[in-house]
Amino acid sequence: MKKTLAIILCFAMLLSAMAFAGCSKKEKPAAGETDTAPAITETIKIGLIIPRTGQVAQYGIAVENAVNLAVEKLNAAGGISGQKVELVTYDNKADVAETISIYNRLVDQDKVSAIIGPVISSTTLAVTELAQEDGIPMITPTATNKEVTIGKDFVFRACYTDPYQGGTVATFAKDSLKATKAAVLYNSGDDYSTGLADAFKAKFEENGGTITDFEGYTADDKDFKAVLNKIKGSSPEVLFIPDYYNTVGLIAGQVKTVGLDVTMVGGDGWDDVQKKYAEVAEGSYFANHYATDDTDPIVQNFVTAYQEKFNETPNALGALGYDAANILLEAIKKANSVDGKAIQAALQATDLDAVAGHVTFDENGDPLKTISIIKVEGGKLKLETKVGGK
Repeated sequence: MKKTLAIILCFAMLLSAMAFAGCSKKEKPAAGETDTAPAITETIKIGLIIPRTGQVAQYGIAVENAVNLAVEKLNAAGGISGQKVELVTYDNKADVAETISIYNRLVDQDKVSAIIGPVISSTTLAVTELAQEDGIPMITPTATNKEVTIGKDFVFRACYTDPYQGGTVATFAKDSLKATKAAVLYNSGDDYSTGLADAFKAKFEENGGTITDFEGYTADDKDFKAVLNKIKGSSPEVLFIPDYYNTVGLIAGQVKTVGLDVTMVGGDGWDDVQKKYAEVAEGSYFANHYATDDTDPIVQNFVTAYQEKFNETPNALGALGYDAANILLEAIKKANSVDGKAIQAALQATDLDAVAGHVTFDENGDPLKTISIIKVEGGKLKLETKVGGK
């Protein structure tokens, strides 16, 4: 009996020793690492999804540069509660399937706490439902499609939406340009162009103005003289052209050719129009996210830092990338946590001065902020005024 008890006692002591050893055992350090406590060197991981290659690579590169600039500035100042922020960046090539794969990798393998991106609306829409289901806070710098945030309280954006932009330009045309009649010429096969066109029309009419012409074209059209002559017969004071700068430049040249005496206005797709089409766009106005000649110290500090690091002037996408990063970083600071719900709540409560205007969010996670109205003057883009906001 004593022998049996002794055996049982020894076995119990052995189990206890094994359990203690298991609890206190440290994982073997990986190659290049030391067997030191990681508390000081732990990082807060944030995913960044951008198109570094493909047709819209210039968009992704501008955003990536600016996000890196914001993170580097934060880390140089000590990070968040002593922890550095680590960006985990992938090139989605502006491809939907690639974006979904990258999202899953960031969440399942890289274990990120939040995601910045994607950049364009189609790829952003491909993963917003996943972010909502997983409780991963996501902020897109530049996806303007109104559906991006609707019904997804974990998804935010730094840019304004297409309807918000189109309506704001309509109000500017009516109130500041004193226009009572406006014509709209838009790409009927493009969601961006049609979204702005519809919003402009609705708001201009709501404000008491008259839409004289609401004309569509296709991406293949190059000759606009017939439709411009038709518009000329209606004598509008303003012509709204919601498209990207290459098409805008082509249309603007033909506006001059047919002798249509009208003030042209547009949306943020006009950004960079002065580089090739300054002469034909002279005197026009368009909405943009920010203006490089804005004297606000926040704007000028960003422009200077970006120029010093990348040797070029940041475009609107760069400004929005910088803002998206800072909005998210500030939320993580306020939450004092990497818990998704805590970050989401802090994002929703954002009240921040940013490069592209003071930012608060509505119930959908869309920013309520100012829009810069830019005038093409003397071959340069000049800030005319800021409109909208909280």
